[in-house]
Amino acid sequence: MDDRLLVLNRDDDCVSVVDPETGETVEEIETDFDPITIETSPDGTKSYVTCAQGNALNVIDNETFSVTGRIEHDLLDHPSGLAVRTRANELWLVSRNNSRVFVFDIETDEVLDVIPTHQSVSNTLSLNGDESTAYITNSNGNTLTVIDCDQRRIAVDVPVGDGPEAVAVNPETNNVYVTIQRESRLTVHDPNHHDMLYKTGLGSSPIGIEFSPDATLALVPNRMSNDVSVIETRFHRDGEGRPWEVERIPVGIWPGEVVFNSSGSTAYVSNNKTNDISVIDTEAREEVDRIDVRTHPNGITYLSRD
Repeated sequence: MDDRLLVLNRDDDCVSVVDPETGETVEEIETDFDPITIETSPDGTKSYVTCAQGNALNVIDNETFSVTGRIEHDLLDHPSGLAVRTRANELWLVSRNNSRVFVFDIETDEVLDVIPTHQSVSNTLSLNGDESTAYITNSNGNTLTVIDCDQRRIAVDVPVGDGPEAVAVNPETNNVYVTIQRESRLTVHDPNHHDMLYKTGLGSSPIGIEFSPDATLALVPNRMSNDVSVIETRFHRDGEGRPWEVERIPVGIWPGEVVFNSSGSTAYVSNNKTNDISVIDTEAREEVDRIDVRTHPNGITYLSRD
């Protein structure tokens, strides 16, 4: 089968299945209310979609493009961030409104554990390279919660700034990148002692963050300035290699999430208010096309059929 983009349309409660070569929507999948984030299982056979207002996790078959499962729990309240822990065959999920982290078995879709963060508005989630540590942003707590994945316990809460939104781990250095929404900046933290190593300004209201497959770039959608910050992870300044914003790429209104294709040559950015996807040539560092989808696209993933 050919590669596909899966785009979550929050206000239409559906997933657009897009051919990235033609920009055509080839399928639409109905979901529960307000699909917001998406992750794919390690074997690529199914995708998980958090439905924030439906308080459910939908399971999508990536061959038939149909919902084959619906996971509910009494403590799920606005499910948000997702991450797949491949070596343990686990799915980790953040329940935003009550600040809990769920651990699911991917084989059975059963809940293995529920971990309260004891913070305010736990939001997004990322794992480090060996999947031993999970990082959760707490948007109103202004902290980053660090969890030992094997023991499933909180190791530390790290103050990071006013309104942390997204977190991602550099796959080469294991440094932890956090977008600080209300300060319009990026902070980079040491994975061992959690000290802030660097910070750099971004556009207005940075939302997500995604590394290219070779980890030389990170792209950050800036919601209020309608652009994407390009971070060179090895930019040299004053003789020292450090992450730095080198330019901004104009996109649609209210960019939300970003994903790369498997080679890293192209990135796709969901634009919440123009109801389309910006196609970015990462070498030229410019928007080269727009793909129309449905209303309020946000979560997005790339299914490679290699």
